Amino acid sequence: MVGKGLCAGVDEEEDEMFDRKSGTTPVVTETYQMQQKMLSFGDDFWIENGVGQRVFRINGKALRLRRTFRLEDAGGRELLDIHSKILRLRQTFVIERDGETVATLSKALIKFRDRFTVDVAGGEELHVRGNIVDHDYAISRNGVDIARVSKRWIRARDTYGISISSGEDVPLLLAIAVCIDATSHADR
Repeated sequence: MVGKGLCAGVDEEEDEMFDRKSGTTPVVTETYQMQQKMLSFGDDFWIENGVGQRVFRINGKALRLRRTFRLEDAGGRELLDIHSKILRLRQTFVIERDGETVATLSKALIKFRDRFTVDVAGGEELHVRGNIVDHDYAISRNGVDIARVSKRWIRARDTYGISISSGEDVPLLLAIAVCIDATSHADR
């Protein structure tokens, strides 16, 4: 569900973002807020739910040859391991759960527009489209948006919201957003 107080006027944007038509059953979504602390050692930051509770933590591993992150629950239990593959023509991140690859995110080789494809193990491919640099994009499966990232909902600097359709793998979609952020904003 969309957290009250996270941002006003989101309902109309969500209707548009999830291709809802008036008179149809609305898609239930969960909203998260990613607040990255730019100066923190090792790229650590928290992901909050729609009511401001810290529910996930991104634990960046510093001083490594490749970019490595861990998505943990609020209690510190590791949910996903995220790491970049080095020496690749295309920027690639691997997302693992309990040592098994669950998804591989690859950046397309296009100069003017960032495009990403996510190969999900045992599932259907996901596509990322939109304005990646400005944190305004959608993650879709078979042409249907299952998550939406937008900075427009939140006024705070270096913060953006992620709205995820009910029934989706929330940690995986949050990890995909982290990979895209790490790839598109590598200068941070």
